[in-house]
This record gives sequence, structure tokens and C-alpha cells, in this order.
Amino acid sequence: MSHFSLRPATAEDCTAIHGLICELAAYERMSAAVRGTPDMLRETLFSSKPAADVILAEAEGGQTVGFALFFSSYSTFLAQPGIWLEDLYVKPEFRGHGVGKALFRTVAEIAQQRGCGRMEWSVLDWNSPAIEFYRNMGARAEDDWTTWRLTATGLAALTAQRR
Repeated sequence: MSHFSLRPATAEDCTAIHGLICELAAYERMSAAVRGTPDMLRETLFSSKPAADVILAEAEGGQTVGFALFFSSYSTFLAQPGIWLEDLYVKPEFRGHGVGKALFRTVAEIAQQRGCGRMEWSVLDWNSPAIEFYRNMGARAEDDWTTWRLTATGLAALTAQRR
């Protein structure tokens, strides 16, 4: 691939974004976890209060070949905003051509422009290609921290306890 471009996603891109999310879920062996739809993405990403930003990578001819989805976070210790990189994905046939690096650097540039003190993300512990990619980009693992999660069911159960 000789040329690609990056651009902010628009509401018209929701079907393409959803397709990339499904590909990422398949790669991560989590296809059954995908519940979102293009319409849900349109509602949450392009409403008056967007939940996240998306940068798309396109090959010549306009084919969407990758994306980065990120949102604002905050560090109380730094007293600064941050960015949480939720997803960075490039279609397998377009890897090794700088697309992932360009997406990652673009999110880093946005973090700097927004005055962020850091950019963070998580990586599945078995995903050695991604781990190596991030190491090569100058990142380091935060091994002292463990990610915890409350799903919608857990949130409902917890909030029901207060009633």
C-alpha cells in the first residue's frame, strides 16, 4: 500500500466503523460480546454530546482500513485530562505499512493539543504483536494495575441495592 490518509469520522461512517469493530472483536476472540449497531454508534458518537472520537484510516480509493477510537479521561494525581485509547485496529492486509503508527501518533498529537498529561489503553496479555507494537512506539506496561469492570448487569444490581 503506497498511500493512505487519516481523517475524523463522521456519522456517515458508522457502518464502516461497526465493521471494523466486528473484525477487531473476532481477532480478540470476543465476537459474541459485540452488541452495538451502526445506529447505536451514530447515537453515541455523533450526538450533541459525543462519548468518544474516531479517526479513520483510508487507503487510496476511500476503503476504510483502520481506526482509532478514544475518549477523555482525567488524572487526579496530575490534575490534567488524559486520553483513553479504547481501540486501535488495522485490517490485517494493511498492517506493516505505517497505518497503525499514524493512527497512534495522531491520537498522541490530539492528547498534546488538549493538554493531556497521559494517554492510556489496555492490551490483552496474549496479544504479543500489539504489545510489541506499543513497546516500539515507546510505551511501557503498567504492571502494577489490574483492570476491573462492572457490566450493565452489575451496574443494575449495584444501583438496585440503594433502593
